[in-house]
Amino acid sequence: MTARILTQPVIMAGGSGTRLWPLSRAGYPKQFLVLGGDADRSDSLFQQAVRRLQGLDGAELAVAAPLIVGNEDHRFLCLDQLRELKVEPAAVLLEPVGRNTAPAVTLAALAAQSDGQDPVLVVTPADQTVTDEPAFAAALKQAVLAAADGAVVILGITPDRPETGYGYILTGEPDARGVAPVQRFVEKPDAATAARYLAEGCYAWNAGIFVLRASTWLKALGSFRPDIAQATQAAWDGRATDAKFVRPAKAAFAAVPSESVDYAVMERCPGSPFAIQMVALNAGWNDLGAWDAVWQVSGKDAGGNASVGDAIIKDSENVLVHATSRLVSAVGLKDVVVVETPDAVLVADRARSQEVKQIVNQLTKQGRGEHTLHRKVHRPWGWYDSIDHGPRHQVKRIMVKPGASLSLQMHHHRAEHWIVVSGTAEITNGDKVLMLTENQSTYIPLGQVHRLANPGKVDLEIIEVQSGSYLGEDDIVRYEDTYGRA
Repeated sequence: MTARILTQPVIMAGGSGTRLWPLSRAGYPKQFLVLGGDADRSDSLFQQAVRRLQGLDGAELAVAAPLIVGNEDHRFLCLDQLRELKVEPAAVLLEPVGRNTAPAVTLAALAAQSDGQDPVLVVTPADQTVTDEPAFAAALKQAVLAAADGAVVILGITPDRPETGYGYILTGEPDARGVAPVQRFVEKPDAATAARYLAEGCYAWNAGIFVLRASTWLKALGSFRPDIAQATQAAWDGRATDAKFVRPAKAAFAAVPSESVDYAVMERCPGSPFAIQMVALNAGWNDLGAWDAVWQVSGKDAGGNASVGDAIIKDSENVLVHATSRLVSAVGLKDVVVVETPDAVLVADRARSQEVKQIVNQLTKQGRGEHTLHRKVHRPWGWYDSIDHGPRHQVKRIMVKPGASLSLQMHHHRAEHWIVVSGTAEITNGDKVLMLTENQSTYIPLGQVHRLANPGKVDLEIIEVQSGSYLGEDDIVRYEDTYGRA
């Protein structure tokens, strides 16, 4: 019996998704959002990516637990969403700073080889959708078989429109296996060039999914960009491990040159000793890079209108309305996107949805917080929602998961009143420990050391009323913390 090919899924979960603002924020980016795609709409894009790769296992492939490459700030989002799927990762590799995809893949290749194996890496972004999972699995298996022999294999999408938002791949004729040699890569074209590519029929969209052995990646990177290879190796050598979290050395990783996979390796492979091939992927693929792409994958009415949440659309065509917290109505619109969140609303020409990132850039320049966090902020212990605020007060609704607790902390500038709405609260208030249930309350004086915990088996919800001269989140002195923030 032929040995199965060891296959290592690698999910790239470190993007920011600025073009899907205001739903996507730096603190809760698009890959962790539920935006639709190939399955139950309760799955986030990240969860869909994890689940799709689980479908690879079979007679020919031995699929390992996934490696996740992500941002330090999103580590608990990754773990929480993996727990919902009941998936235990091989590791979560945490980038202390963003250095684009080439260093990220290098971390994954080094991790995959750390036990002496040389698996075939299946590298996929965490922010795409697929409607035909069996076709997706079949294409990836075909790519793994080719990559096992040392080839670099990428997946290409047959274009169905003159898209200017994707890079393109020019290929030769496919062989009997359906694997085609890659002749060159082309940057995102203008509209006229994209139309020509579509007419010529020998170009594919670059899906950003590629398959190759870990050793092949490291050799190719060492050949084309030895500076990235050496700097990432130095950061890996200085890594720290905390349960499933693996952290490369921060200062060393910050010194790694920032570069994409395509620029560092893929575009240099044609004509080099590293043979690069393409497998066609026809599986209802979509890269949800902007709101226009979300509209394309959404269910629509007879007028081409799509909606999520509490929305009423009248006498409109090809409109997307995404409502999260209130009724949104639209009348007489055409080719427009409307996205509502509790603290921000976007109205845009659907054809110009790629330009939403300009709004995010302006928010950043103005020092505003709407590009970073939602009004409802997720934390490893649960979440809080800032439902009202004024010059000297703020009201929050707080949820603490069963068995979780906030840090033992103190505030210099504010006092707090806590009212239990549901569940059971264990409250440390100075030298006292209280157990409060529904409709009971307590007061935390300014400067008092305190902690909120949920000892029960159901969610704890409280209303917190803050009052004081300064109410910022940075007015926290942590003494103990379950999540390493003290």
